[in-house]
Amino acid sequence: MYAVIETGGKQYRVAEGDVVRVEKLKANEGDEISLDKVLLVKKDDGNVAVGTPVLQGASVQAKVKVQGKAPKIIVYKYKAKKNERKKKGHRQPYTELEINKINF
Repeated sequence: MYAVIETGGKQYRVAEGDVVRVEKLKANEGDEISLDKVLLVKKDDGNVAVGTPVLQGASVQAKVKVQGKAPKIIVYKYKAKKNERKKKGHRQPYTELEINKINF
């Protein structure tokens, strides 16, 4: 059984026991959270339920494992012949979730 969920403006295909990295959520490490924007659920017997746009009454239970930051990305701006150079770094925050249960 798997589900397609939406969080942080992105869609993720998740199954029970999966560990996924999503955009940062307001939760502490160890918290149990419920993701309610479930777009699709496929059961083991082959039945597929598709929402319009979300499935009513469906949710995914997950546990927050880590609140972290991704590796640094270097952004370098340069304009030729203008002596204009700018070096900047960025680390995107993320939340790592462990999927416990798909409720449907």
